[in-house]
Amino acid sequence: MRRFFARNLLFIIGINILVKPIWVFLIDRTVQNRVGHEAYGTFQALLNMSVILQFVLDFGLNSYNTRTIAQSPKRFASRFPVMLGLRLLLMGIYSIAVLVLGYLLGYRGEELGLLCGTLLIQTLTILLLFVRSNVAAFQEFKLDGILSVLDRLLMILVCSLLLFLPSMAGQFEIKWFVWTQVACYAVAVLVGFYFLYTITKQPIRLSFHFGKVWGLLRASSPYALLIFLMAVYMRSDTTLVERLSSKDQAGIYASAYRQLDVCNMFAILFAGVLLPLYGRMLAEKKSVAGIVRMSTNLLFPVAVLGAVVAWTCGEGIMQLLYPGAGSYDALVFAWVMTCLPAYSLMYIYSTLLTANGDMKTQNWLAAAAVLLNVGLNLLLVPQYGALAAAIVAAITQWSIAVSTVMITSYKQHLPVHPRWVMALGGYVLLLTAAGISGKLFFDLHWFLLATLLVLLAGLLILTFRFIRLRELLLLFANR
Repeated sequence: MRRFFARNLLFIIGINILVKPIWVFLIDRTVQNRVGHEAYGTFQALLNMSVILQFVLDFGLNSYNTRTIAQSPKRFASRFPVMLGLRLLLMGIYSIAVLVLGYLLGYRGEELGLLCGTLLIQTLTILLLFVRSNVAAFQEFKLDGILSVLDRLLMILVCSLLLFLPSMAGQFEIKWFVWTQVACYAVAVLVGFYFLYTITKQPIRLSFHFGKVWGLLRASSPYALLIFLMAVYMRSDTTLVERLSSKDQAGIYASAYRQLDVCNMFAILFAGVLLPLYGRMLAEKKSVAGIVRMSTNLLFPVAVLGAVVAWTCGEGIMQLLYPGAGSYDALVFAWVMTCLPAYSLMYIYSTLLTANGDMKTQNWLAAAAVLLNVGLNLLLVPQYGALAAAIVAAITQWSIAVSTVMITSYKQHLPVHPRWVMALGGYVLLLTAAGISGKLFFDLHWFLLATLLVLLAGLLILTFRFIRLRELLLLFANR
């Protein structure tokens, strides 16, 4: 099972490495540099506001669907039409809710037009994720990996023409960026439905049977509550910075958060593979301890490397990506990237709680995170802007991550190996000490220091045996 997990995961990560960093650094970053912090900050604030209400749009159906179909694939034929009909109904409710909230928050004119574009992006994104949740539930992880990058691949092709063709480059506007995403997501959704049909051989049809719809809403409501709470404490910060501080501060925060998003992509990919895998293994009464440990060994050390590089090389990275960025931008970036190791742990352990149907625990943790995050942001952001939001994000994510690891380990009876925990701690201390020494005592150029840290991290990963070279060779052996 671990070889099956690792092979599919490596394929998904590989295909995403080829596409999504190009989207983030060549397209998304260029758009922000082209239109400016103010215009991009407004777009990001609108997008994150629409994400907060995403619980209405998703209502936990994707997670619930992945878990139930993975445990019993025969349910697909009767479940999918009802799910699809409910999904379209929720799209209409969500669109009205987002527009009303945007108007109440003071958005008018062109900003409301952008808000319409962002809510369409969210509706199509959730629809694509719904299709992918069914593909993943059937253990078709490689096809799911292709669908996970198709939208970005299309956007790269179209946006490259708009950004770099001389006849269009000088006229580029943020609204072009928004509506291009809408069109590319629509194409990706249609392709996803086609592939789902080839897997299941079931016709794509709708059902609005009230009894079944009501049953699904009741069953998925705990998942919907979790999505809402997570959206609040993960995504409300940009909107709060834009509303309580300034659009420019929101742009600075968005530029720092972009790097976290691209690095966090791998943790999200892990969760996408782990949820149906956990669900199937729990249904078959198999131990998940080996998969949990393997996932932590693969993900956590790389996440720590990202955080250490951000703190020691952040100013050089930000100046390379955003001309004019200074020490303040680098400090915001460093604090934001401190969230990365916490995210990696949370996605591994909280996904296990979701697969086991333990939503009550997660909702209580998420509610506490909302109070902590929003309360501190309301108190600090008006005076300290983006830096306050970044520090609050780090405090929130680490609080929820540590709590999730402890509770999940207790509830799922995961064995605690002291030598393994000490090895993870030793890795963190040695890599951090090397980064601080290279910056303060040897004054190394940021690029050289980052390169050395990557090499040292690889050596430490092998030394502490988080990844065994022999197992990697066996993984790709034709046995």
